[in-house]
Amino acid sequence: MKTNLGAEAGTSRRSAKSDSAFRTISEAAKELGLQQHVLRFWESKFPQIQPLKRAGGRRYYRPEDIDFLANIRSLLHDQGFTIKGVQKLLDQNKGKLPSEITVSSAEAEQGTAIPAAAGVQQSATHLPSIDTAALKSVLGDLQELQGILQASLREVKKNP
Repeated sequence: MKTNLGAEAGTSRRSAKSDSAFRTISEAAKELGLQQHVLRFWESKFPQIQPLKRAGGRRYYRPEDIDFLANIRSLLHDQGFTIKGVQKLLDQNKGKLPSEITVSSAEAEQGTAIPAAAGVQQSATHLPSIDTAALKSVLGDLQELQGILQASLREVKKNP
């Protein structure tokens, strides 16, 4: 008589895969919360994604591939970048993704985030000739204008 215990044991072994182990496309997709066809599509758009391919075309993703895919997923799905924006970011950074690109949800909601400026670092340390005091002053003025515009918009929505 066959029991289902063997199947359960096999499943738990698979989910307890080492972090350094290679992943099949189905395992990678599941881990990243994506569909397999999305991973294949991204391979065509991002030459940095190069899983090992065995005979028959079966893909095996290295841990570095999974990390890279997770970063791309975050940029595209969480931070609002387009594929072209991520490609531009990779071009500007010689195929590497900067680790400090973040957009807060408040910025994304208000539209103040500018993912199109891909590759521009958040700190001004890479731009020594820029007057940071002047930039901060302009930023303050822009934020004040944004507040005025948002208040006006709320007023218009309240009293059409």
